[in-house]
Amino acid sequence: MGGDYAPLAALEGVAIALDHVTLKNKLVLFGDLSLIEKEYTELFNQLSSHQAVEFVNCTQHIKMSDSPTKSFSAKPESSIAVGYKYLASSQIDVFIGSGNTGAMMVGAFYAIKPIEGVIRPTITSYIPQLNGKRSILLDVGVNPDVRQDVLFQFGILGSVFSQKMEHIEKPRVALLNIGAEKEKGNLVSQAAYSLMEASSMIEFVGNIEGYDLFSDKADVIVCDGFTGNIALKLIEGFYKAMKSEDVSSPFLDKFNYENYGGTPILGINRAVLIGHGISSPVAFNKMINLAETVVDSNLVEELKKLFRSLNDY
Repeated sequence: MGGDYAPLAALEGVAIALDHVTLKNKLVLFGDLSLIEKEYTELFNQLSSHQAVEFVNCTQHIKMSDSPTKSFSAKPESSIAVGYKYLASSQIDVFIGSGNTGAMMVGAFYAIKPIEGVIRPTITSYIPQLNGKRSILLDVGVNPDVRQDVLFQFGILGSVFSQKMEHIEKPRVALLNIGAEKEKGNLVSQAAYSLMEASSMIEFVGNIEGYDLFSDKADVIVCDGFTGNIALKLIEGFYKAMKSEDVSSPFLDKFNYENYGGTPILGINRAVLIGHGISSPVAFNKMINLAETVVDSNLVEELKKLFRSLNDY
């Protein structure tokens, strides 16, 4: 029920995904059935008759403008709240949504909880590289103010993500900064540099600057959520501007969010993916495919195992 084009975009995305869903997988859809049956009768009948689809009725709706903390507790029958109940009780293996990002994060914190030892869970975004590869940028909005140890953990979380999802054996981790030298940046960046440089847990390659984002200098790019969100939206805005000017190139097309669908929340005890608020049916299909990959990759269990070893040490 979340997103700018809900619920139609999600329903149409599921219809696309059903061509690729195997019999071992099931899609559980949380939403207001009275509205869906009335407004989208034909699509509802098509989906509900499919053996891989289950509908769960949710009588409340968390709007994009609602307070994340208040709405999650005040609307226990919303699709986000009910979805997290299913995830917490292992009735589903992964939960995805493109609704109120704040409410999705609140649910992750309180219904699923961070992995023990993780200070701040984070979300990432793919950044295309000119050579055809791609890196990840984190954090991109959840944590606008962070300490140096949080940035260091972002490097660890991003490394495991790249190993499991991108199949990079030793991901190169860089710190996004205003200069390449160790002494550049604010006090938090300087302190984070020292932590990363001294650690054997990550392959730290130093600072990179904004104009290095599309180069092949790093596989994991770490920054606070304030900086990351500005960088991400600048990239998205530039992509829209170029498309409005009818500029076309294979590299530019890689900046279309539909290619990626969504992003997992890294550092929590179960698999959760957040999609863009403007998610289209194509994006929902991609997000469903990504959700299956996250589960199959065992990403969450690998992160749990790593932080258990750190806690024991």
